[in-house]
Amino acid sequence: MCGIAGYMGPRPPSPEHVQACLSLMHHRGPDAKGAYHHAVPNGRHIVLLHSRLAIIDLDPRGNQPFRRGTLALAYNGEIYNYAQLRQELRREGLEFSTDCDTEVLACGLSHWPIERLLDAAEGMWAFAAYDETADQLVLSRDRFGEKPLYLAWDDDGGLYFGSEVKFLSALRGRPFAPNLNHVRRYLVNGYKALYKSAETFHQGVSELPAGCNLVIASDGRAEEKRYWTPQPRENSALSFKDSVSLVRDSLIKAVGLRLRADVPLAFCMSGGVDSNALISIAKRVFGYDVHGFTIVNTDARYEEQDIVARAVTELGVRHTAIPLDSRDFLNNLRKLVRAHDAPVYTLSYYVHWRLMEAVGQAGYKVSISGTGADELFTGYYDHHNFYLAEMHAEAGRHGAARDAWRTHVQPIVRNPYLGDPDYLVRTPLARDHIYLGADSFTDDLTEPWSEAFTERDLHPRPLRNRMLNELFEEVVPVILHEDDLNAMYFSIENRSPFLDRGLFDAIGAVPTRHLIRDGYAKAVLREAVRGIAPDAVVDCRRKVGFNAPLLELLDVADPRVRDELLADSPIYQVIRRDRVMERLAKGALANSESKFLFNVLNVKMFLEECGGTA
Repeated sequence: MCGIAGYMGPRPPSPEHVQACLSLMHHRGPDAKGAYHHAVPNGRHIVLLHSRLAIIDLDPRGNQPFRRGTLALAYNGEIYNYAQLRQELRREGLEFSTDCDTEVLACGLSHWPIERLLDAAEGMWAFAAYDETADQLVLSRDRFGEKPLYLAWDDDGGLYFGSEVKFLSALRGRPFAPNLNHVRRYLVNGYKALYKSAETFHQGVSELPAGCNLVIASDGRAEEKRYWTPQPRENSALSFKDSVSLVRDSLIKAVGLRLRADVPLAFCMSGGVDSNALISIAKRVFGYDVHGFTIVNTDARYEEQDIVARAVTELGVRHTAIPLDSRDFLNNLRKLVRAHDAPVYTLSYYVHWRLMEAVGQAGYKVSISGTGADELFTGYYDHHNFYLAEMHAEAGRHGAARDAWRTHVQPIVRNPYLGDPDYLVRTPLARDHIYLGADSFTDDLTEPWSEAFTERDLHPRPLRNRMLNELFEEVVPVILHEDDLNAMYFSIENRSPFLDRGLFDAIGAVPTRHLIRDGYAKAVLREAVRGIAPDAVVDCRRKVGFNAPLLELLDVADPRVRDELLADSPIYQVIRRDRVMERLAKGALANSESKFLFNVLNVKMFLEECGGTA
C-alpha cells in the first residue's frame, strides 16, 4: 500500500512542485520516497512519484518507482497471489532479486500481455507503468476499485494522475475549482448518487473506472480499455448445501490470501456476521493471532457490545473497544474534510476514521474489514422486498418468506416504503425508497436542482441487479473511497477479503432462491461460516455496523455549533441559510434530515477548505 502520482505531457512539473507533492504523499507511504523522470525525444516528459508503506518484503530493494529493464513502475496495492505468479514466471525463465509483489507485477508486465497478467492477478491495485522502449504509459485500476486513481488533463494534452486529488493540485501548482453540480447531487440525493456520474467534487478531475486500463501511446493518443466485466452466472441446479460449500471454500481462500504480510494485521470488528466471518476464519482456520477493534457508543440502535463480547470470549481473540468521543467533533471533521479533498460522505466514515486512529496507535499497518458482504450476500432491508417480489410467483416459497418477513423484518424497518411487503410486487421498478427526502432537500437550495434515480442493467434478476448496482455503482465505491482515505491518513493499508474475484464468481453462481431463508439475510454466508464463527453471531438478526447517530456527536443546541453552521460561507451561495436555521430549530430530526444536516456541514467545510469558492 502506497501513494502514487505522476505526469505525462509536454510541460513537466517543476522540481518545487514535485517536492511539494512528495511531501503531501508522506502519510500514504512514510517508509520511502522516490521519483522517476524520463524525457522523450518528441518533447514529452514522464514523471512517476511514489511513497512506500512497506508491507511485503520490507527491504529497501522493493522501493519504487521500481525498474525492470526498460519498465518503470509506480504501484499502490497488493497482488495477494504474487507467490503463485512468481512461480509461473520462474518456470518461464525469469529471475527475481526481491521477495515483494512489486517485482512480480513489473516482471509480469514486461513478460506477459497485460490482459494475461491482470486476469491471473488477485489483488487490489492502482499503478502507472511506463515502457521506455515503446514510449507507452499504462494506468490501471483493480476490478472492484479498491485503490483510487484520479486523473486531470491539461489543455495541452498533459495528464496528471495520483492517489489523491491534492497530489494532482500540487503537481500542477494550483487547486481545482469545486464542482457545484456534484455538490448539489450530494446534498439532494446523498452518497448513493455520487458514482452515478463520472463527475467528482473537483472540476476537471475524474477517476479511472474500476476494472479499466488507460493506455497512452507514443503519439499521445489515450484509450481506455476495460479488462474485466463482471458477469455472474447463476447455476439454478445448485442446492443450498452445495451453495454453502462453494462459498465456504471460496471465502476461506480469499481470507488466506489476504493474511499474507510481513507486518501484523488488525481487524475491524462489529457484532455482525461479516467481520466475525473473517475473524473466525483467520483465527480458527489459519491460526492467526487476531486483534479486533470495535467502536462503542451509547445509542441502543447502534450498540452491540454484548454480541462482540461473546464473540471475543468464544474465539479467544484480543480486542480493543474504542468509545465514541464527541469532543472536538467540528475541528476533527474539518480536518478530515481537508484530508479527503471532499465532504465526508456519511457519518459512518467519521466513526471509521476514529477506529483507524486507534488501529494506528496500536502499531498496525494493515486493517481488514468486511466491505462488500452486504452487496454480495443480501445485507440491506430492501433486499427482503426484492426477494419477496421474486418469490411471488412461487406460491409455497412466497408464503413462507412473507410470514418470516412479517415476523423478523417488518418490526425494525424505518423506511416508509420498505414496510410494505408488496411494495415491489405492485411496482417492480419503484425505487422511491433510495433517494428518500430528496424532494424536500432540493427546496433548501438557492436554485432548483433534481436528478432522477437511475440504475444500470447488470443482471436479469431484479434482486441481483440491485445488489450489483450497489456493488459497482452506489455503495461499495463510496465505502472504498472513504476506507482508503481514512486508513491511509494513519499510514494503514485496508484489505477487503469479500472483494475477491473467486468469491464473487461463487456467490454469483448461487441461485437467488437461496439468498434469504426464514427471514435471515445473508443465509448462504451465515451457513458457510457455521461451525467456524460463533453461533451467537451467525444467528443474530440485528444489522448495525460502524455507525452512530449524528446528534450524539453534533449538539445542535450548542451555541458554538450553531455559530459554526450559520457563519458566513460560500455554501450559502448553494443552499438557503434560512432553511438550515429551520432544520436546526427542530432539535429532534428524522433520520433522513439528520443525514442531510451532516451533508450540509460537510459541504460548508469543503467549500471553505478545498480550493476555490462557490
